[in-house]
Amino acid sequence: MSNNYWIGVVSKSHVQRGVRGGFIQLNHGKKAAVQRLKAGDMLAMYSPRTDYPDGEALQAFTAIGTVVSGEVYQVEMSPDFKPFRMDVTFHSCQDAPIKPLIGQLSFIKDKTHWGSAFRFGQLRVSQEDFLRIAQAMGHPMMVAAAA
Repeated sequence: MSNNYWIGVVSKSHVQRGVRGGFIQLNHGKKAAVQRLKAGDMLAMYSPRTDYPDGEALQAFTAIGTVVSGEVYQVEMSPDFKPFRMDVTFHSCQDAPIKPLIGQLSFIKDKTHWGSAFRFGQLRVSQEDFLRIAQAMGHPMMVAAAA
């Protein structure tokens, strides 16, 4: 079984809420975003800002985890906001600023306008890129993770 490697783009305050609860939401809770993930996939969270939408610029990877079951479920946060989520086991790590990594990450094609790589809120990356990010976050990745 080959796992996929993903980056989700979420403000740090929302990432922290997900880490505490053991879940992720992507693209403001849209179902299609989390449906792409499967059990055993690895996920790193990139936070452009501390809070959405007007927090301070952060530009760092802020969490790393493994998708648990791959089952999508919906929660009601308010009568008009019912986001879709997926359970993730988060691993201990430290924030890793992206700027020192830009030159080493193959999914960032335009090193000058590197932020455009994150514009869709979620992207699949190579195992090599994911391992670089995990290493920068201080997480000793195991290639056979979630095997």
